[in-house]
Amino acid sequence: MKYNKFYVYALAAFLTTGCATTPTTTTSTTAEAPVADADRLREAAPKYAATITAADLSKHLHIIASDEYEGRDTGSKGLQMAAEYISREFKEDGLVGPVKTNSNPYYQPVNLERSQWGEGYLMVGKQKFMMGQDFFVLGASPYQTEQTAEVVFAGYGIDADNYSDYANLDVTGKMVVVLGGEPKSADGKFLVSGTDKASDWGNDFRTKRNAATKRGAKSVLVVTGTNAGEFTTMTQRYRNFLTRPSIGLKGNGAQGGATAAMMVSPQVGAALLGTTPEKMLAYANQVAKAGKPTAGTFTAVKDVKVKTERNSTALPSENVLGYIEGTDKKDEVIVVTAHYDHVGIEDGEIFNGANDDGSGTVAVVELAEAFAQAKKDGFGPRRSILFMLVTAEEKGLLGSEYYANNPIFPLENTVANINIDMIGRMDFDAEKTNDQNYIYVIGADKLSSELHQINEEMNQKHVGLRLDYKFNDENDPNRFYYRSDHYNFAKNGIPIVFYFNGVHADYHKATDTVDKILFEKAEKAARLAFHVTWELANRDNRIVVDSNKK
Repeated sequence: MKYNKFYVYALAAFLTTGCATTPTTTTSTTAEAPVADADRLREAAPKYAATITAADLSKHLHIIASDEYEGRDTGSKGLQMAAEYISREFKEDGLVGPVKTNSNPYYQPVNLERSQWGEGYLMVGKQKFMMGQDFFVLGASPYQTEQTAEVVFAGYGIDADNYSDYANLDVTGKMVVVLGGEPKSADGKFLVSGTDKASDWGNDFRTKRNAATKRGAKSVLVVTGTNAGEFTTMTQRYRNFLTRPSIGLKGNGAQGGATAAMMVSPQVGAALLGTTPEKMLAYANQVAKAGKPTAGTFTAVKDVKVKTERNSTALPSENVLGYIEGTDKKDEVIVVTAHYDHVGIEDGEIFNGANDDGSGTVAVVELAEAFAQAKKDGFGPRRSILFMLVTAEEKGLLGSEYYANNPIFPLENTVANINIDMIGRMDFDAEKTNDQNYIYVIGADKLSSELHQINEEMNQKHVGLRLDYKFNDENDPNRFYYRSDHYNFAKNGIPIVFYFNGVHADYHKATDTVDKILFEKAEKAARLAFHVTWELANRDNRIVVDSNKK
């Protein structure tokens, strides 16, 4: 699971099950035609769920989480070995490689690059502000060489249906300065939501960056904190990573046409707007009094130069895909994911990532094998299923983001995403009582009430885990809903369910090893994922998208 650098991110699942009962209908391997009756397929499900075993999960995990795979860091030899292992399993089980444009149809190449900041500064007249001290760039930059910039103020940088700072404002090609957070009314309610709860406009800088991109801005500078001390505190985590190389999607950010985002101190913001930090921040009072977007009275300075150099090299990697074509509803697709990368080697120690996310990876491999066997027996899924192991989750959910931007199957035909990220351990709370019979379920009700109901029903009927929704709370400070690969589907309106076992003492440490995996627990979680996938693939009606929770 993605380590929390910007918010705080994590994981999913558990235990063994007695669902290996024989279906009441005959699951003959000599079925003359594929079964397309939902009830008959439901009766057949336990037979194939029973093929997902602790022993098989252990067999796979002892290979991909071994020292030989060197921690599966993105772009490494070890991750390439894991890709080869997974694709070989898919091929042997009879899954199809769906990437027709690639020489290896099981691989979707992901265009990554490793980059590091070079020289960076912002000149306002004769005043020089330094990157890494006075401002930080989030993502790539359009200012590889020194350039002049035309500055414009855009309030809070919000562009919603009921509140837009961009009305009658031309920001094309310009440097847009906006305040952090989001506006409140005189009675303390947020103007965007009309309630006391903040929205993504205040919680996620990417929302403002995306709005600026749509309006054609070259960069958006978010004023962070109310004084120099607050800015330093709020950006400490960025300082820690400034000198380290990072990995991102090639072309993400301004070089690829998207707006660059920067966090700037109040001093920088005020200098660009020709005012003082106090007067700039007093804009919030004007908006609160008006109760609507208000034009700023600042006169942006004219003499602005900026340079934020970023040096990059290509880093090839790939998502690994295995496909089972459906029968009468084959144009609709269920996507089952886990990330197969981890963090590699640090200070000479191998971080095997047995639970994160080796446990999810081998679960997906086992689910794929179970569905492939069902298809061979004439009980193949009505809807198509894409099993996908994604790269670079640990670097910022990059493999799944790349797929969402370059889908092999249209997103509008994608019914749901089942994501499995860490299912083989107990977290701190569970360890106190040795409670292995639980799984954290996250996101199932966010977009579809039916997906939540299906997950509950499948668990009650077949598995018997304790479903824990603690981390599904919209006010959960861990924000796990935003921290694994399912989020790149959810933000495109695709219902998701995320299985996760919580955080344990070995999370992102060299001690996350195979010997600590509770394989019976992982088996039970994998079987729940199987049954939910089976029901989604075979029910008569596509699940509804009828909610939009956070």
